[in-house]
Order: sequence, then C-alpha cells, then structure tokens
Amino acid sequence: MNTITFSSAGIFVAVMALTTYFIRVTPLALFNKKLESQWIKDFMFYIPFCVLSAMTFPDVLFSTKSLTSGVIATMAALILSWRKRSLVTVALAAVLVAVAVELIVV
Repeated sequence: MNTITFSSAGIFVAVMALTTYFIRVTPLALFNKKLESQWIKDFMFYIPFCVLSAMTFPDVLFSTKSLTSGVIATMAALILSWRKRSLVTVALAAVLVAVAVELIVV
C-alpha cells in the first residue's frame, strides 16, 4: 500500500498550483486586447455553465438508489425551472420528488 509522505504531498500541491496558475494566466496572455467578436464573448460567457452542468449532471441522476427516481426528479426540476421558479423551490421540489419516488418504488 502506497502512503503519501509530506514531501510528495508538497509536490502534488505545487503541480496543482502551477496547473491552476497556467489555466488562469493563459487567456490573459492570449487575449491582451479587448475582445471584439460577439461570438467569442458569448462562448466565454457560457463556458462556466457548461462545465458546471457536465460535472454535476451525472451525480444528479446516480445519487439515488434507482435511476428512475433521479430521472423523475430531474424532470421535475426542469419543469419548475422552465416555469421560472426560484432556485430554492426547484432544489427542494427535486429532493422531495426523489424521496417520494424512492419510497414508492422501494
């Protein structure tokens, strides 16, 4: 069994810090003038939403005991958000729907 020593943990942290720094500095170095293209502005605006969705969506579906409850709770959340309900209302309703379906199915 491999254990992480203090020196290897420091190396890991340094590599992660350099990677994070590189990711944040690269756009500043590449785009040193004001962006004129509306397409690029829109693209850069939606990137955080797309990344967050790609990271959280699988966990939304597979966080319950059955895929059915995850799918139904997701549909409920989508319907409520489409009807412009608040984030708290959508989240609480999705949780309650998932719990209700879990109780009915199991």
